[in-house]
Amino acid sequence: MSLGEIVDAIIGNTDGKNVKGRIILMKKNFLDFTDINASVGDEVVDFLGEKVSIQLISGSIHDDPENGVEGKRSNPAYLEDWLTHITPIIAGESTFSVTLDWDHKEFGVPGAFIINNFHLNEFFLKSLTLEDVPNHGKIHFVCNSWVYPSFRYKSDRIFFANQAYLPSETPEPLRKYRENELVTLRGDGTGKLEEWDRVYDYAYYNDLGDPDKGEEYARPILGGSSEYPYPRRGRTGREPTKTDPNSESRIPLLMSLDIYVPRDERFGHLKMSDFLTFSLKFTLQSLFPAFKALFDNTPNEFDSFEDVLELYEGGIKLPQGPLLKALIDSIPLEILKDVFHSDGEGLFKFPTPQVIQEDKTAWRTDEEFGREMLAGINPVLISRLQEFPPKSNLDPNIYGNQNSTITREQIEDKLDGLTVDEAIKANMLFILNHHDIVMPYLRRINTTTNTKTYASRTLLFLQDNGTLKPLAIELSLPHPDGDQFGTVSKVYTPSDQGVESSIWQLAKAYAVVNDSGIHELVSHWLNTHAVIEPFVIATNRQLSVLHPIHKLLLPHFRDTMNINALARQLLINSDGVIELTFFPSKYSMEMSAVVYKDWIFPEQAVPADLIKRGVAVEDLNSPHGIHLLIQDYPYAVDGLKVWSAIKSWVTEYCNFYYKSDDAVQKDSELQAWWKELREEGHGDKKDEPWWPKMQTRQELIESCTITIWIASALHAAVNFGQYPYAGYLVNRPSLSRMFMPEPGSPEYEELKTNPDKVFLKTTVPPLQTLLEISVLEVLSTHASDTLYLGQRDSPEWTKDQEPILAFERVGKKLSDIEDQIMQMNSDHQKWKNRSGPAKVPYTLLFPTSEEGLTGKGIPNSINI
Repeated sequence: MSLGEIVDAIIGNTDGKNVKGRIILMKKNFLDFTDINASVGDEVVDFLGEKVSIQLISGSIHDDPENGVEGKRSNPAYLEDWLTHITPIIAGESTFSVTLDWDHKEFGVPGAFIINNFHLNEFFLKSLTLEDVPNHGKIHFVCNSWVYPSFRYKSDRIFFANQAYLPSETPEPLRKYRENELVTLRGDGTGKLEEWDRVYDYAYYNDLGDPDKGEEYARPILGGSSEYPYPRRGRTGREPTKTDPNSESRIPLLMSLDIYVPRDERFGHLKMSDFLTFSLKFTLQSLFPAFKALFDNTPNEFDSFEDVLELYEGGIKLPQGPLLKALIDSIPLEILKDVFHSDGEGLFKFPTPQVIQEDKTAWRTDEEFGREMLAGINPVLISRLQEFPPKSNLDPNIYGNQNSTITREQIEDKLDGLTVDEAIKANMLFILNHHDIVMPYLRRINTTTNTKTYASRTLLFLQDNGTLKPLAIELSLPHPDGDQFGTVSKVYTPSDQGVESSIWQLAKAYAVVNDSGIHELVSHWLNTHAVIEPFVIATNRQLSVLHPIHKLLLPHFRDTMNINALARQLLINSDGVIELTFFPSKYSMEMSAVVYKDWIFPEQAVPADLIKRGVAVEDLNSPHGIHLLIQDYPYAVDGLKVWSAIKSWVTEYCNFYYKSDDAVQKDSELQAWWKELREEGHGDKKDEPWWPKMQTRQELIESCTITIWIASALHAAVNFGQYPYAGYLVNRPSLSRMFMPEPGSPEYEELKTNPDKVFLKTTVPPLQTLLEISVLEVLSTHASDTLYLGQRDSPEWTKDQEPILAFERVGKKLSDIEDQIMQMNSDHQKWKNRSGPAKVPYTLLFPTSEEGLTGKGIPNSINI
């Protein structure tokens, strides 16, 4: 070794001709269930050597003039010691070295690299780190992408260093690479997409029905029409059905995990392992006909609440017989034990939901009924009553008079001495109003499905201790002579005596049936899952990975396209779990499309939503610019704090990259992103005047804050309490099978002697209960690789230090919010709604969580 080489080795190769790199990746594993095509052959072929090449691209020096302005490329270099890193049975990360020819005087500073995979199978590339780059130091590339064999690609696989650039600031040698990568991700809009395709594109929801199975399985296409507008979903390009050329064919149920989304949007290895175990519960859907036949042959109802509790305390024994034996024999014992909590003998057992862990009867109280509107799984619908009686917004020319029939005399004796007008003026009357959403569908639901239910309005009074007292529940049916004649309504008021008490419990149950369906279809699915997917697609199509807004939003899109695709395959499809277990049945998704007509993006901001519902008023002297009219409103109190933390982070971040409104206006990628999001992703609302124009920093900040809020905290608030509250389906029934018992009927007489059995026969069918709580457990469970608000998967996600410091500050704010939540939850005297009679502390907006069924934690993204 020469003296110069020795000096280079000591001080870091300042004038050397090569650069050392370290690559972290996860090789494909032939035992990995997510990679069923893998084989040991790939390891054998490795003996040929030189199977993965890396080629650096200069970010500061152009190619020769005849080759254009693209950055200069180094010679390819190959990963070293591939064979010494044997793939373990459970795939894990492996580190490899690479030595690249790179004369910094000739090539300058690397800004990107091209990778070629000459193996037979794909691998997951996590990162590349170049050490001691002359005159620069370390350069880090965050990749987090599956790299398929090179023959699968039409263009080079390129990755960029972790430096963010606005389009106009992109180093000239990288500009063409940046533009070409976006062209690749957009695709050409044709053909069936395969697992190695990286294409993000739009489609209507035309894959929910299965018309080839029969007319009863056909469903309307959602999106692309004024009748059924809808956000767009990711395109798969599957063939149309034979029966309907406008509907997309479905894949077999057992292939559900293989539904197309870009591979980088699919669950990671740990998440997929977790999800496989839990998702086997979804196979209960495919077993539904056998279970139904089992129950039909041996009619079996819950006779008492104790029977329901056996689901959690001892297990429920399915009806015995040869059909049960055949059914149980068809399911592997390990699945029965680990997934269905079954002993293989027909005994099914589930974790005890939080709502009955401390007190098994508190759910029946009026106080808990009202509290769950403020701190349960659907705390986003209650509004202040501003006129009496409540009026309907349905077209009277079509639906007749739909206004409420509740009278002052029915409620004024419960207003602590106030008149109705005085209570309204004092902001003390509130309403949970499901009437206008349900009524247009109610006649069809009650005549063409197994449901028998009502459209409901629930009035509540805000008491001095901060709790809500139910005043009346109005249950309405369409007029028997036709919609144009309005409704037939009956009003029920609280009672704790005799048969009237049992009637009141049923009235609350019918109101909750409405609330459960609207929660699942609107508050949860539509307002989080569905509306965010176009943001995921547009961001990948129009914002380069180099773009600072792409880096800001990316963690909040993780796994969303994958879980939405699985939902279309298993949950929201015709005869899927939602249709089988919630009251709108086959009209479920159609109903959500009608509600989407009223969706307004700016109103998804927490302060705007609270003001719109009348539960808050503007107050510039308050910490968040608004004053809550229900001070003990856990969702709103915690939500405003989390919203504020998110907005402070987004503000610092955006102001770092955009120094003026002019910079926003001149950002070509940002403007293309926002245009496509409005005109394509939410194309049925492209002409709405309320869309931000994206001309100012404030519009950018507000839009990004809303996006992150929906994808993280809003979804957490309406999702992870599902099993804690509705896992005990008696508390949150989603179906009703009989109308309210009328005096003189056998059911009314049975109410006098066995009210619990009538309640259960009305609301909790055992078969659907098994299916629903199995699925709710899946949806409420955090995976082992979940990242929560304030966390990132790599500390080197950006090279810019100011955003990293701002991110640390928001992490501290979120930690402080956790402390505040714990402190408020412990003060039961002051904050009665934070735990209530059921003693379930409000933690759904507690930022972090452990793995599992915890009832807390805000994941970064909609990932389940």
